[in-house]
Amino acid sequence: MRKISKKFVALFVFIAAVFSVYANGNKEVAPAKSYYASNATVESIVKDAATKGQVGNWGLGNEYEIQALLTKYNLPTTYLSQAFDMDGFDDDSILLASAMTYNELGLVKNDYDGGYGYGNKVSFIDMNSEGVAMLEDNLFTKADFAQANPNTVKAFIYASMKGWEYACANPEEAAEIVFNNGSSVSPQHQAYMASEVKKLVETDTAGNPVSIYGKMDETAMAQTLALAKKYIKLEDSVAAKALESMTLDDIRNTVFWDEAMASAGKFDVEKSDVSIQLKWLPQAQFMGYYVAKDKGYYSEVGLNVTIVPGGGDIGEPTAVYTGQVDFGVTWVSNLIAAKAAGMDLLQIAQVYQKSGLVLVYKTEE
Repeated sequence: MRKISKKFVALFVFIAAVFSVYANGNKEVAPAKSYYASNATVESIVKDAATKGQVGNWGLGNEYEIQALLTKYNLPTTYLSQAFDMDGFDDDSILLASAMTYNELGLVKNDYDGGYGYGNKVSFIDMNSEGVAMLEDNLFTKADFAQANPNTVKAFIYASMKGWEYACANPEEAAEIVFNNGSSVSPQHQAYMASEVKKLVETDTAGNPVSIYGKMDETAMAQTLALAKKYIKLEDSVAAKALESMTLDDIRNTVFWDEAMASAGKFDVEKSDVSIQLKWLPQAQFMGYYVAKDKGYYSEVGLNVTIVPGGGDIGEPTAVYTGQVDFGVTWVSNLIAAKAAGMDLLQIAQVYQKSGLVLVYKTEE
């Protein structure tokens, strides 16, 4: 059989398209892809995507914000499992895709290496604006470690927050420091990340500026715990009961942070060699710790710190609880679940003051 040329196929497609327009009375044919009007309401967008089963999330601990948003608009709390890339968003299999402002949102918008280049053709729904925000990156340790090494804990908090303050004041330099420590992303994306992480550290859930690094805001913490109680489902009955009765005092202790920040930066540490487990690979999400080490802030307080990247099967609460590391970075929801499950962990600082989670969608071209 003779092979049909590509030119003939293209001509056929064009003729078919013209005929389709004519058959529809010269009316504009709706595009095959799904976009939302720039003036569409959040409610209409969420309801449309949810009804089609195309709201995505990774299910790693911030799906509770998505479920709270769906509940707000009287929708089922189910969501589509989302991969660790934005291909599903790109090919329209996910209409509302979860994205962190400092990571996936940048990849969607920008056209540098690894980016999708949508520019201003996308918009997003902010969990903070919707009143369903839960706090993310914190700093925690094991409760008995803090009790046995109070000066070490205070020294680590002090130097780390000093690192975060410098990183936020100098995000470009901080991005470069992280990149030089084995970044898994391009320098351009690292710089974008640093500028966006700065906003999460220096702005609260209501949009107010924050100038005190690491403070555990009572209102935001309480909202995070309330949503965690409502949406975290634990099969173990003992753990479920522990979650139900949990209070903020069960998961955090503000004394270490208070005394660290009120100090003159001089500590008689009980343990000088300590380590911190990150939630993911080296990136500006954790720039404060890399800056603190690079600038010598840890050594100034008598600490030799090893920064352990995350990723894969590494669970930061488990790593801290089993003594593999001394400190960890996790989302507050993950700490709450681990605490309910019997891990005696303690939050000692709250680095991110607002949620970095958004649901990104395409707008009309």
